Amino acid sequence: GLYPRECPFILGQEGGGVIASLPDDGDRLGFKVGDRVVYGSFGSYAESTSVPIDKLVKVPDNLDMKTAIACMTQGLTAHYLSSSVGAGIAKEGDWVLVYGCGSGTGQWTSQMCKIRGYIGSNNSDATSASLFGCEKLIIMDNVSGKSYADYASVDIVSRVMEITGGKGCKLIIDGIGKDTYEISLKCLAKRGLFVSFGNASGAVPAFPVLRLLPQSAFLTRPKLNDYTSNRAELLERAHDVFTWVREGKLNIVIDKVFDLDQVQTAHSYLESGQAKGKVLLKL
Repeated sequence: GLYPRECPFILGQEGGGVIASLPDDGDRLGFKVGDRVVYGSFGSYAESTSVPIDKLVKVPDNLDMKTAIACMTQGLTAHYLSSSVGAGIAKEGDWVLVYGCGSGTGQWTSQMCKIRGYIGSNNSDATSASLFGCEKLIIMDNVSGKSYADYASVDIVSRVMEITGGKGCKLIIDGIGKDTYEISLKCLAKRGLFVSFGNASGAVPAFPVLRLLPQSAFLTRPKLNDYTSNRAELLERAHDVFTWVREGKLNIVIDKVFDLDQVQTAHSYLESGQAKGKVLLKL
């Protein structure tokens, strides 16, 4: 696959629960046995998980565990995509294009861009526009059995230029990959930033850097670990996300919860493109 790992390994990269035991110096970060915590760390498809202590985040008393777990990978990813990657490039009032606000990270990112004061244009369905803070919507046809839309079903470039008055978007957040990178490059505003962070339709192929020349554009391919590179950064992002959820600024959708022994069914459900929010596993 795109991200090879040595086999065998335990699936899952986020989870939550109650601390069962701590190392001898476990109190240095203020944790105690019995604390409710969430984390982003490999090996979460298990009854018990050994997690580096500096990866743990306490769950606030007034936040339920399912929502807190949902906040980790997608919520923190959306946080850095909307607040850090484009910092200084996209400003309040600028147009931002986010793919797929109907499910996954796109739901979170659209809403956080709204919080930041960006004007959102999105590729999804009409219901998602009102739920997830999109100013303008570009509706695609669905691809049967896939987790992404048919991005050739609409002339996205023309629609973006129409919506933005010919200026294009200062920030484009693209988790689709192979099927959309050409569109993204053509939708950029002058000195805009193309953020390619996912591969739902396949990996973006190599292309000449001169493709960025017409708009004097920027390109980045970031990952979450580099934007939670120390504990202070992790806690800052988690605090913001938890706070926005509790204040009602983020509409969080838990689509389905499967038992852990239904993991194959859960993965098939994700791959089918039916999910409209977070899918969780429980013991």
